[in-house]
Amino acid sequence: MNTTNKSLPTPLAAHPVQVEPPQLSRWAESTAGVAYVHERFASKPGPEVLLTALVHGNEYSGALALDAFLRSGLLPRRGRITAAFCNIDAFGRFDAAQPDASRYIDEDFNRVWSAAVLDGPGQTAELARARALRPLVDRATHLLDLHSMHEPCVPLMVTGLLPRNIAFAQSLNMAGEIIVDAGHADGQRMRDYGEFGEAGNARIALLVEAGQHWDPSSVAVARNVLMRFLVGAGAIDSADVPPGWLMPDAAAAAPVTVTHRVVARSMDFAFVDAYRGGEVIRSAGTPIAHDASEPVLTPYDDCVLVMPSVRQLRPGVTTVRFGRRDG
Repeated sequence: MNTTNKSLPTPLAAHPVQVEPPQLSRWAESTAGVAYVHERFASKPGPEVLLTALVHGNEYSGALALDAFLRSGLLPRRGRITAAFCNIDAFGRFDAAQPDASRYIDEDFNRVWSAAVLDGPGQTAELARARALRPLVDRATHLLDLHSMHEPCVPLMVTGLLPRNIAFAQSLNMAGEIIVDAGHADGQRMRDYGEFGEAGNARIALLVEAGQHWDPSSVAVARNVLMRFLVGAGAIDSADVPPGWLMPDAAAAAPVTVTHRVVARSMDFAFVDAYRGGEVIRSAGTPIAHDASEPVLTPYDDCVLVMPSVRQLRPGVTTVRFGRRDG
């Protein structure tokens, strides 16, 4: 792979939409008191599991998995499972001709999850929906947030920094990378909200990037991790998993700890190669991009590139993360 070429590549072509979006109107009415939210109860006490999808309106592989879960009729043996389709208004604007345009309406739904923002004066479509869903997030002991990625990549399990979440991700025996990171500079994610981000707490939160947004494999990954998460949380037993949902067990690679984020300073940002994530750049000081004609250099040897993309490029947006593989 050429990692020293300073020429700017041509813009990336749009990825084909290979999976039709789900039909979710049947889930609009809810006995949970919040539209597009549905609960499944057990008679025995147990975990409060929250499954979320459509945090970004154009990422619907997780919504297809949630839709299939609700239609399956599977009930928990212990506790409660709550399934929430989050930014449903943004999803309603999805257009296969402009598939990236429906990520959100006013602001990124996954950057508003702090008490200061939720209790603040802001009034946006995403804040209104987040405030409606907040009680569900507050009560959850286990959160699985289903996402997908701009570019084709192996599945990522994003754990935050706390050892309990890293250990839980490893216990799922799911193929892919475990990404240990502190979140984003431009706002807090749902998986880091409140007690999910406190060291002295037992709550588990995992954000899964299932693959490229509209690749059929992302739907299979979302279904696989959903069932593995429910078993791992103790809501169901492995014998309860419907046939065909699970992929073969596979030990994930050693976690990758994110050490740096590259934030675009200009619209004149471009990678020097067609990176898709997971590439290991062997030598420190290797240019992997240019931003307003200034090189972006790897900070150390054996630097792992995590989720490189310029599809949402604007100043202040993270374009790639640098990570070290633990161990």
